[in-house]
Amino acid sequence: MNTIQPRSGTAFILRKGEKLKITDIKGEQVSDFICFNLNDTKEYLSSGRTIDYAETIFLTKGNPFYSNRSNIMFNITEDTVGRHDFLLTPCSADTFRIIYGDENPHRGCFGNLCEALKPFGIEPDSIPICFNVFMNVAVNGETGKISVLPPKSAAGDYIIIEAAMDLIVGMTACSAEMSNNYAFKPIGYSIM
Repeated sequence: MNTIQPRSGTAFILRKGEKLKITDIKGEQVSDFICFNLNDTKEYLSSGRTIDYAETIFLTKGNPFYSNRSNIMFNITEDTVGRHDFLLTPCSADTFRIIYGDENPHRGCFGNLCEALKPFGIEPDSIPICFNVFMNVAVNGETGKISVLPPKSAAGDYIIIEAAMDLIVGMTACSAEMSNNYAFKPIGYSIM
């Protein structure tokens, strides 16, 4: 198993038909996940289309994940947690400045993804909303207010996705305090 160190990120190629296992090694740790079509990086994972077609914001095993062109990019084949987020943008230096009031903010998942995806020719403005694996976001049905709660994942919990096309994948071990119950931990991943 490969390890993404706390508050860092990585990028790699996942071929059609390959499976990717994402593991919460120590529990309560989010991983921001994004992917692009390897053969045309203008095609990317779309939160809006995926949620629209699934008719739910709580995506799990059995839900296909769509691109901005309405093509299936991957499917979740196993999920031991069942609660993830596809609403919130990757945390960034601006997140820490605006929400946390940090004067010297960490670059966050956005900065980590920018660095990891740069060798693949993906520019910062091309990084959309990520699928935030293990992130627990509650939505008040009356007011629409969102609350970021501790992840429901325990040590060893995982999801497995199967690629439906050749992908460039970007992943992080999330850098935001609130998302990870105020402790930064590693994320494990393996290609099968």
